Amino acid sequence: MTAAARLDPQPWMTAPASRAVFAALAAGGADARFVGGCVRDAWLGRPVKDIDIATHAPPDRVMALLTAAGLRAIPTGIAHGTVTALSDGQPYEITTLRRDVDSDGRHARVVFTDDWEEDAARRDLTMNALSCTADGVVHDPFGGLADLAAGRVRFVGDAMRRVTEDVLRLLRFFRFYAHYGRGAPDADALAACVALAPRLPTLSGERVRGELFRLLTTPDAAANSAAEVWRLMIDHGVMTHLLPSATRTHRLARLARLEHDLGIPADPTRRLAAVLDADRAESLRVAERLRLSNPERDRLAALTEPPVALPIHATEHQGTALRQALYRVGDAALYQDLVLLAATDAPGPLDLADPRAALAVAADLPTLRLPIAGRDLLALGVERGPALGALLKRVEAWWIAGDFQADRAACLDQARGFGAFEA
Repeated sequence: MTAAARLDPQPWMTAPASRAVFAALAAGGADARFVGGCVRDAWLGRPVKDIDIATHAPPDRVMALLTAAGLRAIPTGIAHGTVTALSDGQPYEITTLRRDVDSDGRHARVVFTDDWEEDAARRDLTMNALSCTADGVVHDPFGGLADLAAGRVRFVGDAMRRVTEDVLRLLRFFRFYAHYGRGAPDADALAACVALAPRLPTLSGERVRGELFRLLTTPDAAANSAAEVWRLMIDHGVMTHLLPSATRTHRLARLARLEHDLGIPADPTRRLAAVLDADRAESLRVAERLRLSNPERDRLAALTEPPVALPIHATEHQGTALRQALYRVGDAALYQDLVLLAATDAPGPLDLADPRAALAVAADLPTLRLPIAGRDLLALGVERGPALGALLKRVEAWWIAGDFQADRAACLDQARGFGAFEA
């Protein structure tokens, strides 16, 4: 029996765009409800990002009803029952009620149904099995509202069965526990995750990346930090089957505190670098496992094996040394990440109680440009070839040693002074 409660009207529920979608479906006799994350987060008073809708109408009927109402209908996953409606520029993912027939642990074969509870029963967690009518009646067939109130992250029905159906749910459990859980993890859920962890290597890198990056960027307000949940996964042997080199949870915890104190947004690649106990080669293997983009891969490698050494202690010459490091890095964002990661070490290569001064140096990057180039030396009479490059490097080294203070005229005078040519 589905328990019902009532959700106060939300702006996203009563918006004309939402009403238009529900009206289009109702015009053809299709019952529809908001489902999943939007209901869960609205009940908790959290911001709602994506708006998902379920209906008993089959996807081709949904397409026809939307089109008849003048709304754009996109068959984003029509074979699996999903259509995206665009209403006033807002996307609404509409999925036909389904029930699972079988699963290989990665993908389920489904058939459409008109039974709301049957559809809810195939969802992973009780808090994700909620549905809500357009006028705010919340249907809760598996005690999801009570679990939300208690901070209890629990699978729908038998935990082993739920995870066996889709091993990604194992990672989703830990991610949701970080974002929504309080107290000790649900014993049955944790036992199922530990038992089925050896199946994690069967998941695609893209799916693993999505869940781990969401876990790594757990909000500061959450009861469980990313580091605490990551440590839980390590202690129960889950991470052994996923990223065995990602063991430095103390650095992850320090980095999260540092980001919070400095008002710097959490970044999943930076946080992944913090937790990895790896050299460049291992970081590249991790990047391949998670199917990171090329820029993410290169950044992760640079953060795990920095291209420059940052100054060890704050001294009167620290500013000069930091500017030199910034110049060699050549990227203010990467330099910031290197400073933050170095500041998490205790003791570490950057012995700073407060790295604000080191971070502020990043603002100098636009001014750190050698005032002369090869064409300027050609104009002075230097012939093309190795001598030109060598002279430019000598001038650059002199300019760096002078803390980047020399202007164009001074650099040209110094080039003449090196005597590598006849003016």
